[in-house]
Amino acid sequence: MSNELIEQAKEKFAAIMQEQLDRIEVMKQGAEDTDFSQLKPIIIGVCFGDGIGEIISKHARAALEHVLKDEVAAGKVEFRDIDGLTIENRAKHEKAIPDDVLAELKACHVILKGPTTTPQAGDEWPNIESANVAMRRYLDLFANVRPVKIPQEGVDWCFFRENTEGAYVLGSKGFDVSEDLSVDFKVITEQGAERIVRMAFEYAKNNGIDKVTVVTKSNVVKTTDGRFSRVAFRIAKEYPGINLDEWYIDIMTAKLIDESRRREFKVMVMPNLYGDILTDEAAQLQGGVGTAGSANIGSQWSMFEAIHGSAPRMVKEGRAQFADPCSMVRASAMLLRHIGYPERGEKIEMALEMCGQFEKKMKITGRDTGVTGEAYTEYVLSWVDNPDLKAKWEEEVDKIKK
Repeated sequence: MSNELIEQAKEKFAAIMQEQLDRIEVMKQGAEDTDFSQLKPIIIGVCFGDGIGEIISKHARAALEHVLKDEVAAGKVEFRDIDGLTIENRAKHEKAIPDDVLAELKACHVILKGPTTTPQAGDEWPNIESANVAMRRYLDLFANVRPVKIPQEGVDWCFFRENTEGAYVLGSKGFDVSEDLSVDFKVITEQGAERIVRMAFEYAKNNGIDKVTVVTKSNVVKTTDGRFSRVAFRIAKEYPGINLDEWYIDIMTAKLIDESRRREFKVMVMPNLYGDILTDEAAQLQGGVGTAGSANIGSQWSMFEAIHGSAPRMVKEGRAQFADPCSMVRASAMLLRHIGYPERGEKIEMALEMCGQFEKKMKITGRDTGVTGEAYTEYVLSWVDNPDLKAKWEEEVDKIKK
């Protein structure tokens, strides 16, 4: 019986390995980056997602439409709603992303995406793959970029999380070898590690940052994490003005909450799972996972989203209108920077900090003890329109430095 089980496992493993080897060949071919300055219109797809995603996505879209109203009127920017990424539609088709929805996504240049529900064991949905993981793979969104700032503590972090490999890429491909043995897979490729590490170093170089930190567990997970580490140190040799150090994921989670050390970190690059853990921790330090946005960057397409989930409990309890829109609004600011409107993205980011960390005239609590997401978005946009925004923001930052 054991020989039969091993042979079945070998067949499944062989199919998975062939899929990954084929993926490497595609990566070797490369793809040209999208030049947004040559596009008219730039097509922004909006996926509203599940749960609170539908509500906070509308707030983020309102922020984008507010600052891009002239471009929309001139035909330079176009918004397209993509409705089919709901859990109900995905379950109906038994696909992480139904074919017609994937075609709609590929017809856009950038995507603003609300949180989506991922089925888990014991719930009502079929065992389909995470829509996020599938989208990152189908559109080759290899870089997950998450900035986190805590001005009053001198913290300015940017995390570069590899998006298409690691412990998540084959999350739905693991299998039960027997009644007693289950196996999952972790994949790191030379090409996948190199492109995310290089992006982190380029960001550091372009922003005058002299240090990059690679986060692994290469002392224990020697093969996959070991490859990621080796690639990082190889790439570092091409950037002589930038120092590279390596930290293990367990101690790194501790150092982010170490007030005496955390401001020393600037740019951090890591495999998928570690990036998921660290960026949630970092967002909580910034003010909660509702405050942080996320960019998923590829050569042809990019997707911008909140870093938190769809919060079905809030919907069931009738609290969805009080959901914090800040993560999605921050994602919209990142989208603006990406498509060539950095000043407008910066305005939204400064307005979010004025509202959430400095002035604090309104408070989001997720309940009727605070304001609705719509009211808070209007509060943020009132600061975006304030001609004294930058001066006021700089004044607050100067107070902190003193």
